[in-house]
Amino acid sequence: MQSHARLNTDKATRYMIQLAKHWGHRFEVTYDDVSALIPLPLGTCSMLADPEGLDVTIEAVDLEGLAKLEDVVAEHLLRFAFREPVKRLGWTRAWEAGRIDPPALRINGVAP
Repeated sequence: MQSHARLNTDKATRYMIQLAKHWGHRFEVTYDDVSALIPLPLGTCSMLADPEGLDVTIEAVDLEGLAKLEDVVAEHLLRFAFREPVKRLGWTRAWEAGRIDPPALRINGVAP
C-alpha cells in the first residue's frame, strides 16, 4: 500500500535533507539534492524535491502501518516546515495497480 502527499514550497530540498539527516542517525537513509529514501520500521518513505515542492510517498504492508507512517512523516516534516502556511498534509492512498481509494484520503490522522 502507498500513500502520497505534496508540500508546496520553494524550500523542498532543505526540508527533505533535514528530515533525511534527522532519521539518518537511526536508519540507513540515502539522499541527495533531489531525492531521499528512508527505511522505517513500519515501511519506507521516499521523497522527491523540485523547485515548487516536495513529493512524499510512503509504503507499508498494511493499513494500520500506513496510517501510522502518514502521521509520523507529516508530524516530522511539518515541524521542519513550521514557517510554511501549510499546517497539514493531505494524503492520498493507492493500492496495487494504481487503484486510488477516495474514502481513504486522510489529513494528518483525520479521515474526512
